[in-house]
Amino acid sequence: MDKLIRQLDMLEGANVWIPDPDAVWVSALLLQDYSPGEKHLLLQLSNGKEVNYPVASPSDLPPLGNPDILEGENDLTALSFLHEPAVLHNLRVRFLDYSSIYTYCGIVLVAINPYDQLPIYGEEVIDAYSGQDMADMEPHIFSVAEEAYRTMTREEKNQSIIISGESGSGKTVSAKFTMRYFAVVGGAAQQTSVEERVLASNPIMESIGNAKTTRNDNSSRFGKYIEIGFGRKGDIIAANMRTYLLEKSRVVFQASAERNYHIFYQLCASRELPEMRALKLDGPERFRYTSQGGEIHIPGTDDLSDLERTRNAFTILGVQPDQQMELFRILAAVLHLGNVNIQASGRSSDRSYIDADDRSLAVFSKLLGVEGPQMAHWLCQRRLAVGGEMLVKPMSGQQAVEARDALAKHIYGQLFTWTVQRLNSALRTQGRQSKSFIGVLDIYGFETFDRNSFEQFCINYANEKLQQQFNRHVFHLEQEEYVREELAWSRIEFSDNQQCINLIEGQLGLFDLLDEECRMPKGSDESWVRKLYDQHLTSKPHPHFRKPRMSNSAFIILHFADMVQYECDGFLDKNRDTVFEELINILKASQSELVAELFQQQGNVSSVANGSVRSGKRAREHKLTVGFQFRQSLQMLMDTLNSTTPHYVRCIKPNDLKEPFLFDPRRTVQQLRACGVLETIRISAAGYPSRWTYEEFFSRYRLLLRGSQSQEQAQASCRQTLPELIPDPDQYCFGKTKVFFRAGQVALLERLRAERLRVAAVIIQGRVRGWLARIRYTRICWATVTIQRYCRGALARRLALTLRYTKAALVIQKTYRMVVVRQLFLMIRQLVAEQAAVLLQARVRGWLARQAYRRVRAAVVYMQCCVRRRAARRALLKLKTEARSVERYRELNKGMEVKLMQLQLRADQEVEREATGAELEALRATIQKLESQKQEKPQPCPVISEREVEERRRAEEKAAQDILQLTQYLHLPHKYTFSLLSLCVFYVFILLCVCAEHVQQAVSQASAALRAELDEERRKYQGLLREFTRLEQRYDNLREMSLLTEVHNCTKGHRRTDSTQSLSLEHPSPTLLSPHSLTPLSSSPLPSAFPSPEEVRRVSVTSPSFERKTSVWSSETPMVRECRSGKNKSQKRNVTKLSLSLLTPSFLLVCQLASPSIVCYDLYLVDESCFVRFLESQLRGQRNQREEELEALRWQLSQAISGSSSAEHALSLPPGLPASVLFLCVRHADCSGDQTHTRSLCSAAVTAMKAALKTLDSDKLVPLTTDLSVLIRALSNLCIQAYQQLLSITEKRLQNIIVPALLESETIPGLSGSAVKLGTSRKRAGSDPRTVGGDAPTMGLVLRELGALHTALSHQALPPTQMEQAFHQLTYLISASAFNSLLLRKDMCCWSRGMQIRYNVSLLEEWLRSRGLQAGGAVATLEPLIQAVQLLQAGKKSEADAQALVQTCTALSSQQIVKILTLYTPSSDLDERVTLNFIRTVQVRSAAARVYPPQLLMDVRRVFPVTFPYLPPPVLHAEQLVIPDSLKISFLRRA
Repeated sequence: MDKLIRQLDMLEGANVWIPDPDAVWVSALLLQDYSPGEKHLLLQLSNGKEVNYPVASPSDLPPLGNPDILEGENDLTALSFLHEPAVLHNLRVRFLDYSSIYTYCGIVLVAINPYDQLPIYGEEVIDAYSGQDMADMEPHIFSVAEEAYRTMTREEKNQSIIISGESGSGKTVSAKFTMRYFAVVGGAAQQTSVEERVLASNPIMESIGNAKTTRNDNSSRFGKYIEIGFGRKGDIIAANMRTYLLEKSRVVFQASAERNYHIFYQLCASRELPEMRALKLDGPERFRYTSQGGEIHIPGTDDLSDLERTRNAFTILGVQPDQQMELFRILAAVLHLGNVNIQASGRSSDRSYIDADDRSLAVFSKLLGVEGPQMAHWLCQRRLAVGGEMLVKPMSGQQAVEARDALAKHIYGQLFTWTVQRLNSALRTQGRQSKSFIGVLDIYGFETFDRNSFEQFCINYANEKLQQQFNRHVFHLEQEEYVREELAWSRIEFSDNQQCINLIEGQLGLFDLLDEECRMPKGSDESWVRKLYDQHLTSKPHPHFRKPRMSNSAFIILHFADMVQYECDGFLDKNRDTVFEELINILKASQSELVAELFQQQGNVSSVANGSVRSGKRAREHKLTVGFQFRQSLQMLMDTLNSTTPHYVRCIKPNDLKEPFLFDPRRTVQQLRACGVLETIRISAAGYPSRWTYEEFFSRYRLLLRGSQSQEQAQASCRQTLPELIPDPDQYCFGKTKVFFRAGQVALLERLRAERLRVAAVIIQGRVRGWLARIRYTRICWATVTIQRYCRGALARRLALTLRYTKAALVIQKTYRMVVVRQLFLMIRQLVAEQAAVLLQARVRGWLARQAYRRVRAAVVYMQCCVRRRAARRALLKLKTEARSVERYRELNKGMEVKLMQLQLRADQEVEREATGAELEALRATIQKLESQKQEKPQPCPVISEREVEERRRAEEKAAQDILQLTQYLHLPHKYTFSLLSLCVFYVFILLCVCAEHVQQAVSQASAALRAELDEERRKYQGLLREFTRLEQRYDNLREMSLLTEVHNCTKGHRRTDSTQSLSLEHPSPTLLSPHSLTPLSSSPLPSAFPSPEEVRRVSVTSPSFERKTSVWSSETPMVRECRSGKNKSQKRNVTKLSLSLLTPSFLLVCQLASPSIVCYDLYLVDESCFVRFLESQLRGQRNQREEELEALRWQLSQAISGSSSAEHALSLPPGLPASVLFLCVRHADCSGDQTHTRSLCSAAVTAMKAALKTLDSDKLVPLTTDLSVLIRALSNLCIQAYQQLLSITEKRLQNIIVPALLESETIPGLSGSAVKLGTSRKRAGSDPRTVGGDAPTMGLVLRELGALHTALSHQALPPTQMEQAFHQLTYLISASAFNSLLLRKDMCCWSRGMQIRYNVSLLEEWLRSRGLQAGGAVATLEPLIQAVQLLQAGKKSEADAQALVQTCTALSSQQIVKILTLYTPSSDLDERVTLNFIRTVQVRSAAARVYPPQLLMDVRRVFPVTFPYLPPPVLHAEQLVIPDSLKISFLRRA
């Protein structure tokens, strides 16, 4: 039938797959139809090359390709054609093009190792998969884990997750992530975190059981099965681990480019640590057991840090440090044992010995606490029993080396077993039995190497057993599906590998013959192989057993995956795993307790990893061989798996180079054949692989059906029409709810549907083209008539215009001629009259000019006379006035005085000149006389001092000039003083402006950094507070009753260690320290209330803003105003400091959330002396009475706060009553004057409010005398706890309805009715049945939950800012949950579903805006979801579309955009898939435009820091409170 289908589908344009030596399979296009009998197919390859494909018979036709709409399908069984090339191509497309490493194959999850770190394993991904159905989400290891967890909790049946694959395929990582998912989803119920211990076992087992191989840097060299036990509530309560077939041979031998177990290299790397120096370790290259492979270090790993992580894991599991060191000593001893030098001696080297001073043996003996000489003796000797006597026989050098290596392997195997037992004891809890468990099997996959030995034989045998169990389970599920749908089915044949299993484990099988040969005294590998040849080739030939042509020491087994050749060398020794009894006895007598414990247990418990101990006696007792023990443990494993519901994960290694996202088709196909994925495909293809519900089939193929076109009659229409579409009734089958198809029938229906659409399109095109032609003809006719009409009109208008122009020309000519003649006449007449007129004008103008001149001259003369007369009169008056003035005389006299002085000076000069002249004459006479005397008698005489006179005169003139210059210099600065001052002021102003800008910029930067640090500290503090609340849960529940009964003995309130991670941190400015800026929290009458830095941080928790401080001063008492104005200086000096207020904003929130609402009062500044007098007057004669009332009040308060009244009664109380009553209680206790009682009352109130929270999952005031500042921190913590608990309760109510309401509900009816995905419904073991109809969550339910919360908060008078913060957190949760689910669900990424989601989000936006909550950022948190929906609805074809998407989706990362485009699925035939080129273009553009770190999913657990603003309460007096009489506390009004 398959051949017939392929013949019918071999038409031109069909896609086929042809073999290729490199790519395994390549796609080709059929260029011409195929006719039966043709010998060749004309094909065109993807590179454009045409080839002729030979076809000898119809069975040689190439496999057909699937439709393009199925490319990249996340379930391989949904493919129309199920065969190897289709599976390989689909895996390649998802891995390389979509970067999806997970793909479903029926019940199997195929996981391809990406060799890269992917951001798909965070806690936000765990939250997205938790509680979701496997069929709705994208393939993921978390989806398989969630399916197993849900099936276990729902059906109360044990589950198993079987993870297999070859080395390097990612089995260990997959198992690790599976255990992490269970640890997060099923948290431990006890305080000792069991899930933490389960995760801590991973680094320990990796260090002692993993090693580097040529295929994997962290290869598990053992198999393990971890059973995680769960309680009734789904929480982890215990765990147990079983191991299988540890590769002990790796301890003593490593192949090239491989390493020993990680723990040895970790110890060598930590040899410099103080506690490790006693181990006498050296570099790993100095030890024989760690240097054989040549690989010492693994790139990207740090052995020292890995050892630290291993030691921390031991500590978590309860292994004490001294016991850890014992374990490390044993491991170090194994390394030193490998370096023991055994030398051969004797003539034929049949003896051996060890030097007495061998350092390695001495260190080995010291570390294990054994006798060195004894160990050296029995390493080279052995004991034999001959004839009832015991003989000691020396061993050759080779035998001694083998004995040494056997001892090393035995020690390591015993230590590995002890470690597993210790882990199991640590993972086992006391007092609780697990109700069910989930087992995680991490076991080696099918292995084939160039040389295969005993280990590969056991591994492949285990895979044969697992493959048989897998085939039977898949077959069982297939048959269950057919029975459930009541199909008439025939038994499906599948390849059962029971014959191969019988060959290995059956009677006279390979294991039986191997054990028998091991019991023979002189058994050897060669004799065992000859027995195999005789039994399975000669005597009874077995179809799965063969002999190599060129070897007599090997055999071939035809496994289900491949044909493997095994070399028999070493089979007997590895199966015996023999170590001599004398060496074991030496270790039993060790001084080390751990060493003795390891080997004392050997005689009682036979471990899976242990071998046999060979004694010197020739006893014939049957000892347990490794093969026998492995068969037993494997059978126990199969029994466990058969009793559970299995889930399969098949890990694939895409390449051998360990390169990220490199796909090797040949290696992948080899593993697909080996892991059973293709067998699943074959079993599915043998039955009815394609399965559609009647509704889906009707929606997709409605145009092929006949009869009623209503959705209700879908089944009847399918049953009526399908026989006409598919004539062969064997190709389909009708079930109760589904219609089943054979392989290839969906492609046939798709082709019929496409043909029907093509025919319908041709008919529609014909009708449309005819209609368009008729419309065109009508328009042409109408256009022709219109053109003619316009042409005729234009001609008529042109004729009329010509006639009009002719008439106009005649009129113009006539008028022009008349104008010319008239102008000529006027010119002649003007020339005649012009001459007479000029003469007359000349005469008249002359006479008029003369008359005017005369008048002007007369007027000028008269004016001059008047002016001169007036000036003379003024001069006369001035002279008369000056004559009468004394000053005039003074001026005259002054002038005369000056003249007189000048004359006097001249006269004096004349007198002096005359005197000088006389003197000169006298001098001359004297000179003449002296000359005459000289001539008569020459004598020396002094020189005349004229030179001195001249010098004196010059000095005086120079001094006068200097004085003048100095005078001018002193008067000069006055001219420039103003300009210099202006310039200085200008420069100073510029400098101040620049400094101000720098200061402002620095302040703004510091403020921004401080705000960022503040938000981070808030977030950290609130996270720590949540953790502290969780840890105190059990302790406080046991302690609260004792605190309430013994509260009168308490002297301190609940105190928490102060932390700088406060809710709000405001830096006070210097002005706040002035007397006018003192606040109630910055001043106190007690010395302990002085504002230290710690108290400033404490104040910032409850008073996050300084607005509160200014508000206190806005309502001052008259006395305070008088003090501040300075009228009463003494009172101003004696103003008391404010005591710390208990009614802080955080305390308000506590009371508002724990009870109906709260009203508080402000504190005022009062005079201390007045307050003291007031207290004295109140306390006289009332102390005893108040103490009694205080005791009664304490009891009533504890009962009221702890929730003795019902919630309905509390809600009916007036808003603010609990806070007011509590404040009156504090005031009443404070007036008693007993600080101890006041503190105890407040402590009781805090404790009671804590209990209430945990049970629930004024204008005039006298200051307090009791210092209650220590309780502020406790009240702040209560405030945060109440806020977080309120949000936690609301989030739990919203968590399960967010995704169904926002993504799945169809608020717009019928919009996505036709959007049915093409493919099949995946069948899941134990998956939830889909409910059709029912009350699915809608947006109305989400809005009702939010509305109920908003109504409750509004009724309690919560501040608007606090309400905005609460809804900001809730809307972020809604947006993040819906967005994460959208990124992981392919069925939601389509255009029609985007319309539905956008409408649902708009309803939420409208609701937030109608309540006025958009100011707090609640609407802004929906932006990522809105942009994701816009991305679904936008165009996705051109470069412009890519640029528009990048510019629009600013709130999405590059990974998120690419993920949505990758998941986009066309909802109809009118839509198309997003091309890979478009996705790459968007990825490049978005990566270049975004600088924030990449992320895929939003953090659902993100908590925004909350601040508590201070709002002044309304004015309310105690007399205005309406206190119910039932409380019996009306006496508080007197306080």
